[in-house]
Amino acid sequence: MTALVTGASGFVGSAVTRCLIDAGFDVRALMRPHSDRRNIEGLAVEVATGDLTDVASLERALDGCRALFHVAADYRLWVRDPAPMFGANVDGTRHLMRAALAAGVERIVYTSSVATLGLRRDGQPADEDTPSTVADMIGAYKRSKFLAEAEVRRMIEDDGLPAVIVHPSAPVGPRDVKPTPTGRMIVEAAMGRMPAYVDTGLNVVHVDDVAGGHLLAFEKGVVGERYILGGEDMSLKHILDEIAAITGRPAPRVRLPHNLILPVALVAEAWTRLSGGGEPFVTVDGVRMAKKRMYFSSAKARRDLGYGPRPAHQALVDAIAWFRENGYCR
Repeated sequence: MTALVTGASGFVGSAVTRCLIDAGFDVRALMRPHSDRRNIEGLAVEVATGDLTDVASLERALDGCRALFHVAADYRLWVRDPAPMFGANVDGTRHLMRAALAAGVERIVYTSSVATLGLRRDGQPADEDTPSTVADMIGAYKRSKFLAEAEVRRMIEDDGLPAVIVHPSAPVGPRDVKPTPTGRMIVEAAMGRMPAYVDTGLNVVHVDDVAGGHLLAFEKGVVGERYILGGEDMSLKHILDEIAAITGRPAPRVRLPHNLILPVALVAEAWTRLSGGGEPFVTVDGVRMAKKRMYFSSAKARRDLGYGPRPAHQALVDAIAWFRENGYCR
């Protein structure tokens, strides 16, 4: 069976690509002309040159495909201009799903994010049914993913789109070439450059377990259903303590109040705008998000799909080993 994978050169997408190849799929990867291809070097992948904003390229890429894994997304917590992000994440998803319907694709796995889900006020892990609205979304990335998922769900209901939706939490592991915001934090901590922390929390999961969850969703998921592909809920202090133990560096002991970080984020964003630099390490939206513990339950995926992620400690070990081997940190 031929499957088209979008975002195949990215962190999660390359893990999904490897998983599908191991499962016997013929994989076609939608890639822009100048995409970084390090993550798929040496893999048996057919490259289809295109872009989510180029409808004709999507139609060509889907020709002959029975399966679609839409993993690609513009994932940044800070952007000068959010319009391209919405163009890729929302409009691009709509274009791709329409093209998939026209091409007669039989089965779709759409990669959303736990960022689109609500959080419980009592601090307990949220699940697929925890309510949320676009007004709850902090920042352009979360809003764009919320709207993109809403479009997929509408097409499932109105057009018979044969899609299953998965919600990865915070993937960690090898091949985070960009790296992602979580990966950047791991690199900084592994280098001993995070002497303090804020009171927040994430659900940490190995990227290869997220990839395996995509395959399980394809094989066992129910069209229209949503499945959280998470791992272990960890406070930021716990994560940093684990990284310190792995690297042999001292663990941070100073907890900073969120309101103390906010002025730093404002200055960092202003300097980035003036200097023309890349995404600042501390952002206003990041500080706002850090006020909440983003804990999630994968009970539904475990029960219905047979999903079983490994301990988060192993994800951190594998991530740090890869970052070291590839020169991101000493």
